[in-house]
Amino acid sequence: MEVAHLHELSVLEQSYWWHVSKRRLISRWLDQFAPAPGLVIEGGIGSAGNLLAFQQRGYQVAGLDIMPEAVAYGKERGIENVQVHDLHRTWPFEKQTADAVVMLDVIEHVQSPEQVLKHAANVLKQNGLLVLTVPAYQWLYGDWDRALGHYRRYTKKQLLKQTARSGFEVLKITHWNSFTLPAALGIRTWQKIRPQSRSAEFPAVSDWMNRFLIRCADAERSLANYLQIPCGLSIAGLFRKSSGVSHAGA
Repeated sequence: MEVAHLHELSVLEQSYWWHVSKRRLISRWLDQFAPAPGLVIEGGIGSAGNLLAFQQRGYQVAGLDIMPEAVAYGKERGIENVQVHDLHRTWPFEKQTADAVVMLDVIEHVQSPEQVLKHAANVLKQNGLLVLTVPAYQWLYGDWDRALGHYRRYTKKQLLKQTARSGFEVLKITHWNSFTLPAALGIRTWQKIRPQSRSAEFPAVSDWMNRFLIRCADAERSLANYLQIPCGLSIAGLFRKSSGVSHAGA
């Protein structure tokens, strides 16, 4: 992530619909499957808005990020246990101490996602939870992804394969952000016709549109309690560490 994008994130993540909606989804899963108190470790903390929200819900929190600027944001926001670290390397926590590991739109940024996932498994307690979000559909990969430093976009099958190989079993997996998929398809089609470089900035929306999109996401989240969301720009998954998994030296 570029420093300029991180600065933008620090401003937007408390109110921008994308970040608010994703945090509400993940917080609901944590409340349901790993309620506070407990240790939640986030890999790839951005500007630490998620960690701050988890801490305010009563969790003990810790985080890792490869960017010193991200760690600085975390400490400024009162998150003491954050440190600069490459997620490909063994994570600097005692084994089997975390109740949950959260990586939100992170593993698409890493070259070896299974290596990162195995390190996450090492720090989780037996039956500990892994929560992931990733961008969906490789055929949507374009300038936006390149600007953000993505190696790939995902299908459910691909995410299930990587997590299973890394020692996890699936509890929930679903698409989300289905309501903006038609607009995204239109934009990506136009970009193929008229290619142009894109920055990593989030699309600006008005206040009323931001509120409307948050309500759409709330409705989608409620619907997902009863129906499988068949499509969407992102995939969210909740996984449990398989019994007996050990990746010592991974």
